[in-house]
Amino acid sequence: MSGRKEQELEGITLLGNQGTSYNYNYNPSVLETFENKHKENDYFVKFNCPEFTSLCPKTGQPDFASVYISYVPERLMVESKSLKLYLFSFRNHGDFHEDCMNIIMKDLISLLDPKYIEVWGKFTPRGGISIDPYCNYGKEGTKWKDVAEKRLFYHDMNPENINNR
Repeated sequence: MSGRKEQELEGITLLGNQGTSYNYNYNPSVLETFENKHKENDYFVKFNCPEFTSLCPKTGQPDFASVYISYVPERLMVESKSLKLYLFSFRNHGDFHEDCMNIIMKDLISLLDPKYIEVWGKFTPRGGISIDPYCNYGKEGTKWKDVAEKRLFYHDMNPENINNR
């Protein structure tokens, strides 16, 4: 079984770094990538972040969510520790739920140029109502463009149990 070669990991600076500093303000520059070793395969990579926080832009009160990010990589993949630090950087970011999810998706599209990506935030209720923004993207000129449209139309036809509220 062969692992990653040292030169394949050159851009990865956060993983294994014991001196990690946490940025409490929105910071997409913390995101790091590595090469997809299986470009010939279509497959999903899914991240679950059950402790996402951001701030309401009007009241400054914290908003809490479980955020689900699924993508089909092309050439690049996001390194998970950098993604954790990136999501953590929303802690003092003031934006509406829908904006946060679209910002995350667009930053990852910019970084990775994936075949497909979706971001779904399931926010805990405030004032007796919860908000669950879902956004997705399929690369133009690929079958994933059609997949994105279908998944958007049917994304919540079989809702799962939500246990964060």
